Formats: sequence, structure tokens, C-alpha cells
Amino acid sequence: MGTLFVVATPIGNLSDISSRALDVLRKVDLILCEDTRHSIKLLNHFGIQKPLTSYHEFNEEKKAAELVEKLAGATTMALIADAGTPTIADPGYRIVRWCRQRGIPVIAIPGPNAAIAAISASGLPSDEFVFLGFLPSKQNARRQKLTSIANITSTLIFYEAPHRIEESLEDLEAILGDREICIARELTKIHEEFLFGKISEVRSRVKPLGEFVVVVSGAGEIRGAAPITRAEVLKKLGMTRNQLYDLFFKNKP
Repeated sequence: MGTLFVVATPIGNLSDISSRALDVLRKVDLILCEDTRHSIKLLNHFGIQKPLTSYHEFNEEKKAAELVEKLAGATTMALIADAGTPTIADPGYRIVRWCRQRGIPVIAIPGPNAAIAAISASGLPSDEFVFLGFLPSKQNARRQKLTSIANITSTLIFYEAPHRIEESLEDLEAILGDREICIARELTKIHEEFLFGKISEVRSRVKPLGEFVVVVSGAGEIRGAAPITRAEVLKKLGMTRNQLYDLFFKNKP
């Protein structure tokens, strides 16, 4: 019986590929990729010569069955995406699911992931988050989706294309309010950029070029924000420090 390796590849900087990933790509019988023209550049860079076959959203359902039959034999395969970790907002889950159902081994070779890279450097709470993939491309559907998640208190993460980033940010502010946001553009590439602030502030600074990961604070107050100071407490209570002392201690029996 063969094995399916789910192999993460760089999202920009080729140095981010792991030695384990390279070892697997060198030893498998077949590499499944979204665009063979794109993946061949990566493989050529590392001197890897292996048969490639295209596996993308338009042929996934049909091709998965054929590939699983080969895996049920002795063929070993590596599933890669154009960039990052396969199956995360990319094709691949069907073949993984069918392998699991057939008892065919599936091994993850972890590595780069744009969503995780973005939230780790965003400055927004990362202990609990919801990954949304790509928001709907049409405005009505996008606004409906945002309305359905408006009350989620966890940090939100989604991907966006350059030709939709400005419209999506406009909808974010309109539906979710002027929350804190961090936009990561062209992660690990030469023109990598992070923009942090309120949505209203960041919108005017966004360049609609490259690939985007958008990280948005959840509903309510930011968890993990700086603790409130004594002066701020007194201001909220409308009391002086002496008045607060008297309230708690002076009349204490």
C-alpha cells in the first residue's frame, strides 16, 4: 500500500521549505500539484525531477478516485499547493478523506502557512481564532457572511485577492464596525508589508497589489489588551484616591 504525504511548501521565500519536505519530494513516485507550471519552478530550484500531475478544484472530484486506486497499490504521492499548506483554502481534502476511509496512510509534512504567519505577527489575540478562507466575491454574499460572524469574539482571519481588498475592507467596517485590524501583504516576499490599526485608518493605506491575509479583532473588547490603570479606574468611578480609600477602609469595623 502506498502513502499520501501532505507537504507544505514556501509561500514566498524558498528558504522556508523544510529538509524533511525536500526529502519526501525526492522519494515519492508522483507529485500532485495545482499548477504544474508553477510547481516545476520550485522543484527545479532544488534539483528535484519527479512526475507531476495537476490536481485542482476543477478536476479534484474526478481525479481523486483515480489517484486513491493507485495509492491503494504501492504508489507513494506528495500533495502540494501552489504555496503554503495543502487543503487550507486549497484543493485536497477529498483525496485525504478518501484515503482515511480506505485505510491508506496520510502523513502531514508541516511548514509554511499564510494564515498562521499573519496572526503570529499581527499583534491581535492569537489564543483563539476563526479561519474563514476567502470571503465571497459578490458584495451581497460577502456582507451576509460578515453579518453571520459579527458576534464571534475570537480573532477572525481570511484571505483576499488584490482586486477585492478595498471593497472587502469597506464591507468589514460597515458590518463589523471600526475594529482593530492587521493586514499582511506579500508574506515572506521582498515587498512584505504589515498594516495595523483601525479599519478606517488602514483602508487608506492599502495598496491593492499582491496577496493579502486579513486579521480582524473579534466582537467586544480586545482580549489580552493592556490592563486598566488606577487613574482610569478612578476616572470611571468619578472618585479621588482618598475617597476610594475612605469607602473601603475608613468605615471598616
